Amino acid sequence: MPENRIPAVSDPALRPVAEKVAAGESLSYDDGVALYRSRDVHGVGRMANFVRERMHGDNTYYNRNRHINYTNVCALSCKFCSFYRKRGEEGAYEMPVEQVVETARKAADAGATEVHIVGGLHPWLKFDYYLDMLRGIRRECPSLHIKAFTAIEIVHFTRVARTSIRDVLVALRDAGLGSLPGGGAEIFDDRVHDEVFKGKVGANKWFEVHRTAHELGIYTNATMLYGHVERPEERVGHLIKLRELQREALSRQAASFNCVIPLSFVPEDSELGALPGPTGLTDLKTLAIARLMLDNIAHIKAFWIMQGVGLSQLSLSWGVDDLDGTVVWYDITKRGENFGGHGTTHQELHVEDLRRLIREAGRLPIERDTLYRPIERDPRAAASGPASPATNALIGASWV
Repeated sequence: MPENRIPAVSDPALRPVAEKVAAGESLSYDDGVALYRSRDVHGVGRMANFVRERMHGDNTYYNRNRHINYTNVCALSCKFCSFYRKRGEEGAYEMPVEQVVETARKAADAGATEVHIVGGLHPWLKFDYYLDMLRGIRRECPSLHIKAFTAIEIVHFTRVARTSIRDVLVALRDAGLGSLPGGGAEIFDDRVHDEVFKGKVGANKWFEVHRTAHELGIYTNATMLYGHVERPEERVGHLIKLRELQREALSRQAASFNCVIPLSFVPEDSELGALPGPTGLTDLKTLAIARLMLDNIAHIKAFWIMQGVGLSQLSLSWGVDDLDGTVVWYDITKRGENFGGHGTTHQELHVEDLRRLIREAGRLPIERDTLYRPIERDPRAAASGPASPATNALIGASWV
């Protein structure tokens, strides 16, 4: 843990921000804008690392997870998205419930502790499809945590089932849902919404879903998609809104946000393909600023598929304390640079790869479950194999 000193900055405009950081005070909107405007990128990084080490020391988290994208058929046509297809279009797919359950079972057999399930807003799938999916996974893999369905999907389910957000979440929870991912947040700004994803539910509905989930005891994550048409000021506003909802959740002593995942926009194959996308410095600054602005959210995650493996490793000294997990299969964004070819959905890091990346960065790798409880495995078991419930005990407690 760092001493209570002021992190070094070379930009005089950042000195008041550094003093607030050292004192543990929340940063203002103007502070966030100053961080983005400053050319002192190393000063920003030092401040973020100061907070990261004050909260977590060298501890750096990863998990054994499996992403499942059950369909890419979607009623929406967001400009930033290269994932969606219309039914009957080349490349469109819909997984039967049995296939989703079998994929989850194989992941559990291989040692995964979590499945992360999201998909498009399929116009014709009934609500029972999603309930049957959860029940099937819970029956076949009772110890597997199911993190599933973005807030946008939840709102879609209310229309399919003709019921409320609360009733949908209760039904999903009772069927086996463990927590919600943070997708669909994009940027909480009306201008950006109207330009890039008009027709998608806005910030108010996203917040209603997550607020209701927290009230029901369902933990959630949050995201921010940056590097497209938004301005730095709009990113700062987005982060402050997340901080405000977290403050509300913590004041009720209910569930809350586990972590925030800033997502680097990948323009290839989307309608915004002419945009350059964010640079590495923008990635590092945004991850660092998220750490600095979100003082009441414990974890900042670099999703290595979006930022790339190398930059994600570097970000462990820029405020990030989580590298996500093994992933295995991811169809939302397809980066070719790390996986031997453009367009691949097999995007996987093995456990030893994750641990090596963390150790090389001078950090301590800790396997976690979805709620950031450390996992201990029997060292006699195979590195990638399943763990016995007796030797894979969850120790400690969630940070809230």
